[in-house]
Amino acid sequence: MRCRTVVLLGLVGVVGLWAGVAMVGCGSPPEEGGKPGEGALTIAVIPKGTMHVFWKSIHAGAIKAERECPGVRIIWKGPIKEDDRQAQIEVVETFATKRVDGIVLAPLDDQALVRPVRAAKAAGIPVVIIDSDLNDPEAYESFVATDNYKGGTLAAQRMAEVLGDTGGKVIMLRYAPGSASTTNREKGFMDEIAKFPRIEVVSSEQYAGATVGSAMEAAETLLTKFGEGKVDGIFCPNESSAYGMLQALRTTKRAGKVKFIGFDSSEKLIEALQSGDMQGTVVQNPFKMGCEGVKTCVAVIRGEKVEKRIDTGVRMVTPENLKDPEVQALINPPLKEYLNE
Repeated sequence: MRCRTVVLLGLVGVVGLWAGVAMVGCGSPPEEGGKPGEGALTIAVIPKGTMHVFWKSIHAGAIKAERECPGVRIIWKGPIKEDDRQAQIEVVETFATKRVDGIVLAPLDDQALVRPVRAAKAAGIPVVIIDSDLNDPEAYESFVATDNYKGGTLAAQRMAEVLGDTGGKVIMLRYAPGSASTTNREKGFMDEIAKFPRIEVVSSEQYAGATVGSAMEAAETLLTKFGEGKVDGIFCPNESSAYGMLQALRTTKRAGKVKFIGFDSSEKLIEALQSGDMQGTVVQNPFKMGCEGVKTCVAVIRGEKVEKRIDTGVRMVTPENLKDPEVQALINPPLKEYLNE
């Protein structure tokens, strides 16, 4: 069987051990002598951005799949910032023009990326979506991602737990318009928190933006509006918004006083859990997401049947379960083994 190239496009987050990555096998070998660059399958992997740890974990998982799939090579390319829709559209269009064998994409915008994905499909290039959904299920072959709505409900449940019987006033700082993954987290949080009558959401319509800097600025504005004693809990739906809020809480000397739940994992967020500045963060499995995204794309190319929706899991990490071996495997993916950093 001839091997083909697959492109992985990453978005901007996971439960289950990374060690149990492969849902789809790559056992079909290429023809004798087939190596990357010599009739191999080329997969383009395109993330939402390249700055955050989340995307580095997806990249590492994609490389793991490449190593385990004979005759497959990946190309990793995405916009630097997670709000550059046009740059991501151009990356997709470029790879489609170059006729890669497959694309793995984490769409920055659930609507803006529909047209280039449809065009890739029309050109005979299968697309697997990861992390964040696209507003056209017929345009892609499979969606490999976290159950983001469930992640939002876990955040709300943890918020209610740490606020206790007295409840309190809560802020949700949204991420960015058009990001399906975080929109679903935000909806899950709002739907679930409504079940707790002693908790009042006093702000839920402000956006953090795509960078830590913009998130910190938005957070400082909110903390100024809701001064000391006027907010008891805060939820942020991704890594950059959570870290921006964390910095703002520390700058205003309210870290540890306000109950704070985040989403995603990074060294700085884990340190905040250890110090008591955060009470929980919802963790995905981006390493598994990257690996299964590529392997699913390879399976599609080889004519194998794949599931339309593959759930990579989600888990609440707290100071109390931080040392659990399964949690440690999620928050410490083997990046050094796969990335030259």
